[in-house]
Order: sequence, then C-alpha cells, then structure tokens
Amino acid sequence: MNVHPTAVIDQCAKVPASCEIGAYCVIGPEVELGENCRLLSHVAIEGPTKIGSHNVFFPFCAIGMAPQDITYKGEPTRLEIGDHNEIRECVTINRGTIKGGGVTRLGSHLLIMAYTHVGHDCLIGDHAMLVNGATIAGHVMVEEWAVVGALCPVHQFVRIGAHSYIGGGTTITQDVLPFSTTSAARDTHAYGLNKVGLERRGFSKERIAKLHHAYKILLASKMNTSQALAKLKSEPDRGGDVDVLIRFIEDAQRGIIK
Repeated sequence: MNVHPTAVIDQCAKVPASCEIGAYCVIGPEVELGENCRLLSHVAIEGPTKIGSHNVFFPFCAIGMAPQDITYKGEPTRLEIGDHNEIRECVTINRGTIKGGGVTRLGSHLLIMAYTHVGHDCLIGDHAMLVNGATIAGHVMVEEWAVVGALCPVHQFVRIGAHSYIGGGTTITQDVLPFSTTSAARDTHAYGLNKVGLERRGFSKERIAKLHHAYKILLASKMNTSQALAKLKSEPDRGGDVDVLIRFIEDAQRGIIK
C-alpha cells in the first residue's frame, strides 16, 4: 500500500494494498475502500462508508460526514459510492438519516466538481455530472446522465430526470423533466429537448424525433399538462423514451418545471 507517512488510517478501516493514500488524509473507522482508489491529499472520510474501486478524491474533500440535519442524533447511517468516480476539491458528501432511509447513495462514473455539496439521503445515478458549486439538498434524486450546472441550488425532495441539463445558476424547486434543458436565463423554465446531450450519448435520430414531438406537445402547445399527457398516451408509436417522460410527470411529487 502506498501511504504517505502523514496520513492517519484507523485500524478498523478496510483499505486494499492497491490504494494510494496521500499526505494528511484521515480515514476513520467503518470506512471500506475498493481497489485502486486514490486519495491525493488532505482527504477526510468518515464511516460507515463503503466506496467502490478506481475512485479519485482530490484535496480537501470531506466524505461520509454526519448529515446536516438538526434532527440527527448520531444514529448509525451510511454512505455508499460506486466505481470510477472523480470527486474534486472541497466536495462534501453526507451520510443519510434514519427518516430518509439511512443511506446516501452515489453511482458510478460520476464527475463531482469542486465545492459541490451532496446532502443526506440523496441518490445520484450513474454518469451524472455535478458542476462546481452545485448544492444538492437532502433527499434529492439525480438520475443517470443528468448535468447540474455550476452554482445551482436544488431544493429538498426534488427529482432531476435522466439526461437533463440544468444551466448554471438555476434555482431548482420542482422536478426537472428527463431529456430537458432548464435554465434561469430569464426565469426558471424548461426550454425544450437536450438534443446535443442526447446526440452525444448515441440516441438515434428516430428516438430524438419522437422526444422532440413529445416536448412540442408538452411545452409549446396550448394544452395543460393533463391534456398533453392524454394526447401523448393516445399516440400508439410514441416510443419507450416518451413513456419514461410520461411516468416521470405522473410520479412527480413537487410538480414539474415547464
């Protein structure tokens, strides 16, 4: 194991020999690292925390700390992180709370940029990107491939749909539609389909065309949301992506940004 002499690793922590632990890192008890993780320097990890393989933690990030919740009284909760994630400088990720299910869970292949905060009981899907200074409150779900822009505050219990893109500085207080672009350039609303992002991820022209049609009905027609959903459901060849969009809207608990 490559461990700098200034690092402090609790004897109860599980750190494989393939890991690299840099200067002034502190790893507490009930922390388990996967193979080939790298802690560059000044990284603090508390447990219970289970981290997968090939993760890189940059200086001054604080991982698995107690939730910032005034009702938390030291109950045993945990943090789980997947594989191949890049967690940049000064990121904070909190453990869960009992009332929120007891776990904060992050997927794999994430890029979490500097000064981002991920609050207690969040669920972050694979391939998501949280840009510098994004502030994710407790109980938030960020689905796969979503991008949360720089300096975006996200309200508790919000759900951010898969493949969506949120522009920098946008305050999010309602659910963000999957496949959408949302921005606060004038006021917070969905501008339409995240066409560029979908093309980059290999969506076919046919899939994108069906989603574009659905978004025209949902956002650009004179129908209200219920009428637009009924119209979309009546179309026999709408495709699976549109079904995802429909289910997302029907399941929304905080309302959706249109």
